[in-house]
Amino acid sequence: MWERGKGEGGRGKRGEGRALCHALVRVCLLLVLLLFSFSLSPFSFPLALAHEGKPHKFADLWFTWGRDPFIIASLALSAWLYWRGIRRLWQGNEATGRGVRRWEAWAFAGGWFALFVALVSPLHPWGEVLFSAHMTQHEVLMLVAAPLLVLGRPLLPMLWALPLKWRQRAGGVGRRKWFQSGWRALTNPLAAWAIHTAALWVWHVPALFQATLKSDLVHTLQHVSFLGSALLFWWALVHGRRGLMGYGAAALYMFTTSVHSGVLGALITFARNAWYPAYASSTGSWGLTPLEDQQLGGLIMWIPAGLVYIVAGLALVVGWMRESERNVLRRERQQLRVERVREEARADA
Repeated sequence: MWERGKGEGGRGKRGEGRALCHALVRVCLLLVLLLFSFSLSPFSFPLALAHEGKPHKFADLWFTWGRDPFIIASLALSAWLYWRGIRRLWQGNEATGRGVRRWEAWAFAGGWFALFVALVSPLHPWGEVLFSAHMTQHEVLMLVAAPLLVLGRPLLPMLWALPLKWRQRAGGVGRRKWFQSGWRALTNPLAAWAIHTAALWVWHVPALFQATLKSDLVHTLQHVSFLGSALLFWWALVHGRRGLMGYGAAALYMFTTSVHSGVLGALITFARNAWYPAYASSTGSWGLTPLEDQQLGGLIMWIPAGLVYIVAGLALVVGWMRESERNVLRRERQQLRVERVREEARADA
């Protein structure tokens, strides 16, 4: 009787936990929708159009949001697919956490919100008038959104959101040799590191970076490159081959990424001339010269971004040490078992 009550109490607590999670998600989504609806309200458009949709003072930020329908539709679709997949995975009182743990679902929610901040919030149009804001946007994509989305393990819930026949077809494609060999090649840590490094350095070439301010298509390609290469990089390190060498290699890639991104940030910071003249006409309203704006952007890449990589690398080193300790203890236990078996065999003889 007591055990039955305890079980019912446990199920009740789990039900309350799910209800609380759903309530928090609804509140967060409601706040996001209210803010975005405010940005789309009729009286916000005249203020935004007065400066061609670009903010020139802090008061303008409330009225200048990213309104790209493709990005908004993509964010809405990804959130719906993940939510639908989680609901299917977690059907039943005892199924919460099946396939995707609760903290992983919250990690995906945080990554999705970071994407919203980077691509839809006033940070997006702000990046069109200040290089430093543009740099902040990129760091949010690569250092906040990407790792959180990877930790959220979105592939499984999104597959479960699809109809059964579509899931079976996707599974069939995933089992084919050409797909598996290609995926292994892309998610090899060295390959992922090289792709992410190339994307970071190539897109900061002045001619290419300035092209993003003149063409929405080039700007979209830049964001896809940054986010895609960062997702690949973080996935290779988080979900790649585990074990002693896996942790050590991951820590090495983290530290080398901190070094090369820091070098790029330092070059931008200490440049004697402005690399990106396209910002020359827009930084003055924010009280900055083009060179000062560039120096601030370089510092953002150099110090805060570098610290994120260093902290992640240190966390991997700690994991490496713990894994090494577990391996030593496992070998000692195995050796003790072998010696015990030998002693018993000698005693029987």
